[in-house]
Amino acid sequence: MRKSYGMAEARRLPRPGGGRALLTAAAILAVAAAFVVVIGAPGVPGAPADGDTARGQLAGGYVDTRWGRLSPSDRALLTKVREAGLWEMPAGQQAQQRAASPRVKEIAAMIAEQHLRLDEDTRAVAERLDVILPNEPNGSQKAWLAEMSEQFGAAYDRTFVRRLREAHGQVFALIAQIRSKTENSEIRAFAERAMRYVNTHMTLLEGTGLVPRSALF
Repeated sequence: MRKSYGMAEARRLPRPGGGRALLTAAAILAVAAAFVVVIGAPGVPGAPADGDTARGQLAGGYVDTRWGRLSPSDRALLTKVREAGLWEMPAGQQAQQRAASPRVKEIAAMIAEQHLRLDEDTRAVAERLDVILPNEPNGSQKAWLAEMSEQFGAAYDRTFVRRLREAHGQVFALIAQIRSKTENSEIRAFAERAMRYVNTHMTLLEGTGLVPRSALF
């Protein structure tokens, strides 16, 4: 993601000389307005694109914002964190019905609730930076949800913990990499907040004793 104005009331001009001055002033204003329209028109060199009034397009996919340059990697971080929430929130809810372990159910509920808060943060940052976010998980995440949907009990517990720990390990590495290189203060602060969530979730999942060695990288 107007007011309508009526015509001004006409007034009698005091003398002919005043009318000529008003006409001259009106002509100057009309020329100035036309100049502004041309400069701001789409496709005109130097004109700001829609939504870019607070930022400027740069080479290499970078965007100049009031918070510093925004890189393609910065935008990718917001996308990845958004996608993580889009599959881990429903996974956490699903675990309430399918998991056997009370501890897994408890952790799943905590992760789903925290991802809800992180998702709100992600969308707020994306709106400020004019970044378009996805509205559904990616293909791999959809496959993981489908895989878990076929299981119950102890088998579900193992799959849930394994898939979420692997996913958190991947996004943790991405956040750390982008945090160390970003030039954008909004992304830097967001990365630090997201890192705390992801680190908490990994610790919770590892505490179940169900994380396989292959997921630890």
